[in-house]
Amino acid sequence: QVQVKESGGGMVQPGGSLRLACVVSGGTFDQYKYAMGWFRRALGQEREFVAAISRTADRTYYGDAVEGRFSISRDNAGNTLWLQMNSMEQEDTAVYYCAAIQKIFVNIATTAEVYDTWGQGTQVTVSA
Repeated sequence: QVQVKESGGGMVQPGGSLRLACVVSGGTFDQYKYAMGWFRRALGQEREFVAAISRTADRTYYGDAVEGRFSISRDNAGNTLWLQMNSMEQEDTAVYYCAAIQKIFVNIATTAEVYDTWGQGTQVTVSA
């Protein structure tokens, strides 16, 4: 069974940077089979799309709130997804979730309902 697990969360000052990682394991996993993405949920708010990357890593999408500051990438040699977060703001404070789509006919998606495999989340706090 495919599982995803996030790491790298923590506390950072406004304007700082943080890098999240998501490791995929289990099943007959081949990272190129799965479209993947990052979502976040701030306290008391709805889940929000952050970034997505296609199965072949040739396309990426970003949410409006993070466009130009965050970057999603994947390790071609392994099974790791990354989210590089720069110029961070207090509004970036949230639990960040890694997600994957095992349906191979989906190349990339920005809608949470399309994703079928989710991690437990990692807390990111931006505070002075």
